[in-house]
Amino acid sequence: MTVAGRALGAVLVAACVAGLSGCAAGNDAAAGSTTLPAETEQAAARLAGRYAHFDVVAYQDPLMKTLIISYGFTDLTDEDGTLVAKESFCSSEHRSDQPIQVTLSDTATQAIKPVPTPVTLTVENGRARISRPETPTGIGVTLADPAHDPLPTDPKDPRVTDDDGDGKPGVTSTIKVTDTFGGEIYIARREIFAYVVDEQADGSLTGTVSDHSEQLVLGASNDAFLTQAQWTQYADRSKSPIILIPVDADWDCGRLMAERARLFPPTPVVDW
Repeated sequence: MTVAGRALGAVLVAACVAGLSGCAAGNDAAAGSTTLPAETEQAAARLAGRYAHFDVVAYQDPLMKTLIISYGFTDLTDEDGTLVAKESFCSSEHRSDQPIQVTLSDTATQAIKPVPTPVTLTVENGRARISRPETPTGIGVTLADPAHDPLPTDPKDPRVTDDDGDGKPGVTSTIKVTDTFGGEIYIARREIFAYVVDEQADGSLTGTVSDHSEQLVLGASNDAFLTQAQWTQYADRSKSPIILIPVDADWDCGRLMAERARLFPPTPVVDW
C-alpha cells in the first residue's frame, strides 16, 4: 500500500545572503534570523488545509504486477511559513494481473499513521511544488527506530502488535485464489513513501509517489501462503500517481468514500 508509509523535508530558504540588509556584522537583527520570500509565505498560507488523498503505487516482481490504491486525507498546516503534512488513511484496494483477490481491512489501513512532518515548498512562476520525503512507519509492529530496526520474523516477537484488533499477529491480509481456495496472511510492514505534487489552477495538488516499503509474513492460515515476496515499485512513476483535492476540515472517512467517484479517477487496472 502507499500509504500509506514516507518522509518530508523542511522548507529551507536562506535568509542571509552576503550583502543583503540585516545580514551584515553589527546589524541589530538577531543572529541567525531568517526571512521567507513573500511568494513562499503566500503559498504556504493558501495551501494550508485538508485534502482528500488518492494515491496509487505500482509494483512488479517476477510473478505478479500489482497496484495498491489508497484513500485518506492529507492535512497541511502552515507553521510560520513552513508547511507540515499529516497523512491519515481510510481505505485501500488491490489490483493485479493475476486472478486473485487481496484485501486489507479498513481498520488495518487506518492503523498506518505516518508522523507529521515538514515539507519542502518551492514556488516557480507563481506555482507551488511540495516535496514530502520518507518517514518510515511501522504497521503491525512497534519499532524503536522505524528507519533502521529490522522487521520481526517471529510472530511471538514482543514488538509485533495486533494493529487491526483481530486477535492475530501483525495485520491481516485476506487472499482469495478461487471460490474454494483462499486464506489469510499476517504481516509486519514498514511503510516508506514520499511524494512530489504540483499546485493546479483548481487548487488541487497532483504528482507522483515513490515507495520503498518493506514487509515480512509472520504467519498464514495456510502454509501455501508463507512466501516472503518483496515487491519493487515499477520504474514508470506515471503508474504511481497522487491526487490531493481540497475539502472542508470536517470531512471524515465516511464522507470521503461516499464521494470517491466524484473526486477521483476510476480505480486503475494493471496495463503494462
